[in-house]
This record gives sequence, structure tokens and C-alpha cells, in this order.
Amino acid sequence: MNNYLLISIIIVYLTFLFLVAFWAEKNSKSKWVNNPYIYVLSLAVYCSAWTYYGSVGIASQSGISFLTIYLGPVISIPLWILVMRRIIRISKQHKVSSIADFISLRYGNNRFLGALVTIICVFAIVPYISLQLKAISETFEIITDETSYNSTLIVDDSTFYIAVLLAVFVAFFGTQAADASQHRKGIMTTVAVESILKLAFFLVIGIYVTFFMFDGTGDIYQQAAMLENFKKITSFNGLESGFNWMFTIMLSFFAIFLLPRQFHVAVVENDRERYLKKAIWMFPLYLLLFNIFVIFIAWAGNLKVLGDVNHDYYTLLLPLQEGNIFLALLVFLGGFSAVISMVVVSTLALSTMVSNNLIIPYGFLDKFIKGNPEKNAKYIKNIRRISIFTLIIAAYFFYINFSYELSLFSIGLISFAVIAQLAPSFFIGLFWNRGSAKAVKVGMIVGVSVVIYTLILPLIVNVLTGNNLFVEKGLFGIALLKPYALFGLDFLGPEAHSFFWSMFFNTLSFLIISLLSKGNYRERNYAEMFVNSSNYANLQDGAFVWKGEAFISDIREVLNRFLGEKRTEKALNTFYLKYGISKEEQMADARLIKFSEKLLTGSIGTASARILISSVAKEEPVSLLEVLKILEESKETIAVNKALQEKSQELTQLTEKLKTANTELLEQDRLKDEFLDTIAHELKTPVTSIRAASEVLTDEDDMPEDLKRKFLENIVMDSNRLTRLIHNILDLEKLSMGQEHLEMEHREIGQTIDKAIHGVEQIAKNKGVELVHENDYEIKANYDEDRIIQVLTNLLSNALKFSSENTGKIKVQVRQKRQMVEILVEDNGKGIPKEEMSYIFDKFYQSKNQNTKKPIGSGLGLAISKKIVESHNGKIWVDKKYKEGARFLFTIPK
Repeated sequence: MNNYLLISIIIVYLTFLFLVAFWAEKNSKSKWVNNPYIYVLSLAVYCSAWTYYGSVGIASQSGISFLTIYLGPVISIPLWILVMRRIIRISKQHKVSSIADFISLRYGNNRFLGALVTIICVFAIVPYISLQLKAISETFEIITDETSYNSTLIVDDSTFYIAVLLAVFVAFFGTQAADASQHRKGIMTTVAVESILKLAFFLVIGIYVTFFMFDGTGDIYQQAAMLENFKKITSFNGLESGFNWMFTIMLSFFAIFLLPRQFHVAVVENDRERYLKKAIWMFPLYLLLFNIFVIFIAWAGNLKVLGDVNHDYYTLLLPLQEGNIFLALLVFLGGFSAVISMVVVSTLALSTMVSNNLIIPYGFLDKFIKGNPEKNAKYIKNIRRISIFTLIIAAYFFYINFSYELSLFSIGLISFAVIAQLAPSFFIGLFWNRGSAKAVKVGMIVGVSVVIYTLILPLIVNVLTGNNLFVEKGLFGIALLKPYALFGLDFLGPEAHSFFWSMFFNTLSFLIISLLSKGNYRERNYAEMFVNSSNYANLQDGAFVWKGEAFISDIREVLNRFLGEKRTEKALNTFYLKYGISKEEQMADARLIKFSEKLLTGSIGTASARILISSVAKEEPVSLLEVLKILEESKETIAVNKALQEKSQELTQLTEKLKTANTELLEQDRLKDEFLDTIAHELKTPVTSIRAASEVLTDEDDMPEDLKRKFLENIVMDSNRLTRLIHNILDLEKLSMGQEHLEMEHREIGQTIDKAIHGVEQIAKNKGVELVHENDYEIKANYDEDRIIQVLTNLLSNALKFSSENTGKIKVQVRQKRQMVEILVEDNGKGIPKEEMSYIFDKFYQSKNQNTKKPIGSGLGLAISKKIVESHNGKIWVDKKYKEGARFLFTIPK
């Protein structure tokens, strides 16, 4: 491919990423940006150029050993619920913006420790970034068949310009806010998009190689089995290989927590803890998909690609060898995505650490104290931008001077070995409150020194001298000091060997010094807040131990210089309201000191925030005994508060229950009055009619016989109506009180329906209404037949009232529903208005939508039917979705 064409494609791709980032920043509240899937995909920044290209290279030479880099993160996932959740909670409570802040804060907010962690991270990650640049350079050369780096002129090196563009991208989107604890939605969204693309393109090349270049996985395996080294690259090769596996897995296990980029995406950029629930299964799934075709691509490369080539780039060389330029371009863009995401997030995290733990606390604090909010924010952003460019340029110079001697895999493992030196202080410090800052410093320095001696120094000596005497004979010719066989341990690989000894001396130093050195009161204070973080989750400011004198006005002045007067006033008002402190108060207490430090932490880091607040506060030393006493009081306060909250919740629940009961009683009383009023009205109507007719018959002796007969018929009709009404009321009361004895028997429901239909059949014929029964006599149920006939008769009578003459149709149907039998009665009448459906089964309800001028019946039929069905442990309802009339359904158990 033409050099300039590929550069043009890269520029278009970078422009696309810029647009994605712009869109995400502009729509930062959108659900497309704020969701657990963006979070999970951002975790895939772990899959850098090393995993994209290097895994295939190591698989082609060492077989399944490449899996160790992925097994560590997968094994760590179950601990995320316990460990990662705790880390996220602590970080949110203290506004932690980097792993350097986290570790330095745990050990008393120690400024030197924050700087030491930052230096170690820079030392580990800058070569790692150079690895990414090396991948860009070499893949650019492969796909264009031109040399991308000219040893005499940097301006001719395309990798240099790509590095500068990446620096511009990070500087623009990563420094828009001075507060480093704020979320970078633009960058995280682009990282998520890149994670999708690199996985998709890697799967594409895997499918192409496996199923188009070969006839499936079986074909590749059979052909690869004929290779000379096949047995070697598909087995553990004994106990020594097993130990190498174990230590490399441990390296990657620590890396998923400790790499600055992983800490940033997993902790700093975490919006909600519940996102971890998605991460614990989606992230391992992502890693699994990434590795499905690695071994097959590696075998295919060994079979197809001949000559002295870099095995890391089989994914590019295989499609190019087949003449598939387009597929090779997709693979290149996938690798380019892996590079960009790693470089962007790593430089963003490192620039925050460098500015907050090196530059600001060791040189710029005086300048900030004299500045105003606008100038200070500008200074902070510029410091981070300069840090970003410096880090990427440093990585570029490491790449052009050293990386040609090393593989992607070796550079990656060296970086992991260095960053693993943070592990003892990080993990032990979360669960053991005896660790001291002094022990951490000594442990880290010792551990890094061992890594330098056993892993990095041999490489440097080899590059400078061109011989391996140092490796073969050891320092000063002492065999026990051989860097790759320290103290005679000669069966481990260089990286595993270095990791073992460095972690051994690091952890040993940390534990011994921690046991001998108690640390100061501030270290013990923060240790308690970290180790027992759940106890202080709601009382972080109150758990902070501080003794001294400080004026609120002085603290306000410091806050104004960074937050501005408006934000400062708002923050302090929130603080006063939270702790019930008067605005007239002049002296600051420990809670305000801690609160103020937290406000500044996001912008200038924990160490600098402490120094600034200390500059206006006269702190007095506190003995360890006083610290323990104050912390114990805090625990007691928390326990009392918790007990009060529980009692308050119990009282609230009891109050709600009483309110509900009182409401129900009032409702029952209202219903009782309404019921009595309705009964009185319903009874009064026929009684009044009977009385009036009787008076007429008594007073009119000479009334014609036919007229007398008519009055007598009215009296009989109203008497029958009165009798039915009284019977229904008594029936309903008996059912409501549960006094009705049901004659339960296992019967065929179809026969019972026929009996009910027979009772209304003549009325239906007279009205010209069609009655349809879809009978199934095999369906049986357990019920009281008389009562179910009563229900069916009520439903059929109602349907007849609603049906029009000559065109009406009523259908009865039986269906089986698991352990229940469902009976359906529907008509094509006028239906029931939606607003009446909610009280259709109420006592004395009569629909106004009948085909008569005046509603017929007592209004108790459906209420009685409901009670009968419920007494059978069934359910009755009206189908609200039925539009062609009315449809009633009820169920009874089989």
C-alpha cells in the first residue's frame, strides 16, 4: 500500500475518533455515554498492541504460554466484588484521581510516597508506551513495504507525527477540567469504540485464516502437528514451565489492578458500583473472544510465512501473503486502535500523577497560593498538557534507542514486573492497619532495585557492550549474583525469576519494617479509614483525626483561589447543613479540615491539598493513644447513629402501617355507610311501590277488575324483587364472612356450562341472540356446581342485557391453564366503558351502557360472582383489551 494513502487513512480514522469524543463530551448525560457497556469496554484497554500482536508471536514460539497474560485478570474477577468495590468506594470518598493518590493517602497522605509511586509508574509505563509506538512503526513498515523510521531525520518518521497527534488528542480531551477526579466521557467513549473495533477486526482475521486459508481448526491442527517444534509449543515442558506460568499469571493478576490505565478506567472513571455486575462476566467474555483464534493464527503463520520475519505480525503477514490488502488494512486499524486506547489512557493517568505528585507539590504551590481561580486552573491544565507531551516524547525516544532490541512480549513483562512492586503496599494496606509509610518506601525501592538488577540491567549491558558476561558470570564474577540465576535459582525464565525475587524482598521489607515501625498518628488514622472503610462510609470527615487551630476565613481564602467564591460558598453551605454548624462559627474543626482537603484533591492531588491547608492551620501533634481513642469514639458514634437510624426506620414503618390501617378502617366505615344507604334505597323502592299500590286498592272500591289485577301483579313483582334483593344481600354477606359451605366435587366443566346455558336459552331465543358453547367435555375441575352455575348465569344474564336484538352473539369457551381451568364469556354488545372497569365488581354497581332505559337488576350479581370464584381460590376479571363488546374470564383450580 502507498505510504501517503495509509497516512491519509490514519488521519481520517483519528478524525473519526475526535468526532466521537466531541459528541460524547457534548452528550455526556446521554444513555449512550452513561451505561455499563461503555465501562466494560473501557476495561478492554488492557488489550494493547502487546496482546493484539504479541500474543500471536509468543503462541507461535511458546504455544499456549500466551494465555498467562489473560488468566491473571480472569482469576482476579471474582475478587472484584470484594476488593474492587472497596477500592472504588474509598476512592469516591476521598476523591482519589490516581493510584499514586490512593497509595500515598493510605499511608498518611505522604508526599514523598506519592512522588515515589509516580516515578515507579513512569519508569514502568514509558517503555510500555514505546512498545505501542514500536508496533505502529513496524506494522506501518510491513503494510507499506517502506521503512517508517529514518535514523537521521525525525521529521521523516511517520511514527513521530502519530505520537504527536495522540498527545494532542489526550491534551485536548483529558485536560478540559482542572479537577482530575471528574469523568472524561469523550475519551472513555472513544476507548469503548476502539475496543469494539479491535476485537471485531481480530475476529475477522481469525475467521479468514481458519476457514478461508485453511479448512477449519481441524485442518490447521493436523498440518501444524507435522511441525518439528509442535510438541514443545503445546505442552508445559515440566515443572519449570509450570512455575513460569504461575509467576506470569501473578504478574498479570497484579497488573489488572495496578497499571495506571486500569486503575483509571476501573476506579476513577467508574460512575456506579453496579457497573461491576456487568464487568465480572462481560470482561472475561471479551478476553475469551480475543483469544479464540490466537493459537490457530500462530500455527497458520508457522506453516505459511517462511523466512526470517517477526512472528508478532503474523496477523498482518498472512493476509498480505494472500494478496488481501483490504483485510491487512483492517488488521492494521485494529492494532492501531489497541495502540491509541492504551497510549491515551496511560498518558492521561500518568500526567495526572506527574502533575499532582511531582510538579505541583515540589515547585508550584507558592505560585498557586498567590494566584486566582482562573489562573490556577490554567496553570494546572498547562502542567498536565506539558506532562502529556513530555511522556509521549520520552516514550518515542526510548522506542528509537532501545525497543529494536526487545520484543513486544518482553517489554510488556518488564513493565508488569516494575508495576508489581506496588502490590504489597496496595493489597496488604487494604486489610492490615499496621503498614507504615516508611515500610512502603523501603519495600518499593528494594523491589524496583531487584527488578533493575535481575531484568533491566542485563539488557542495558548487552546493548552497550554486546556480550553476556554479566549474565553468565554475575556481578564481580560471583556466581550467586547472576542476574538470571540469583542465589542459584536457575530454573525460571528471566521475567518470572525477577518477579519472584523482587516480590520476596519487597514484601519481606514491608512486613518487617511495618512490625518494627508503628508510623505516625496520621498514618494510623488513614489506615483505620481504609481497612475499616465500611464502618466510616457515612462518617469520613468525622473519622479524620486532627488537632490544632485554624480559622474558617483562612481556609475559605485558600479554597477561593482554586474553586472561586461561588463554588466555595456553595460547598461550605453544604458542609454547615450536613453537620449542623452555624455560619457564625470562626474556628475550623477536624471535619472541615478534611472536607477542605477533599475539595482541593481533585485539582492538585492529596499531598498538595494537605500542604495548602496546613499552610493556614496550626496543627498539633497527636499521640497514637489519642488517635485510637478518637477513632473508637467515632466507631461508637457510628454505632449509635446506626442504632438510631434502625429505630427511626422501625418507627417510620410502624407509622406507615398505622396510617394504612387507619385509612383502611375509614374506607371500611365509608363502605359500610354507603352499603347501608344503598340497601335502604334498594329496599325502599319496592316497599314504596307495594305500599302505593296497596293504598290505591284499599281506597278505590269500585276499581275495575282488570286494573285491580294489574296492581296486584305489580305488588307480586315488587315482592319477588324484594325477596331476591334480601336473598342476594344475605348471600353476599355469607360469602364475605366465609360462612358458606361449598359442596366441592371433581366434575366436567362442560356439562355445568350446558346447565347454565339451558337456564337462559329461552330468553336468548326470544331476543334473537345466538348462544355458542365451544364444548370440551374432557376438561374437569374441582368446584361447587350450584355456585359456578350461579356465576355463569350472572355473566350470561349480563351479556344478554348488553346484546342487541337479532344481531347479538354470546360465546362461552373453556381453556386449560396449567393447574387452572379458565372459562370465558364474551358478547358483541356495547361493551363496558374504560372508566367503569375498575369498579365493575363493586356492590350495587349497575352499568349505564345497557340496552334499556333504566338499569335492570340489583347490582349485586358480579359482586356475588367475585366472592364465589375467590372462595374457589380462583380469579375473575374483565378483559380490558377486548374491543368488540365485553369479555369476562374466571379461573378455578383443576
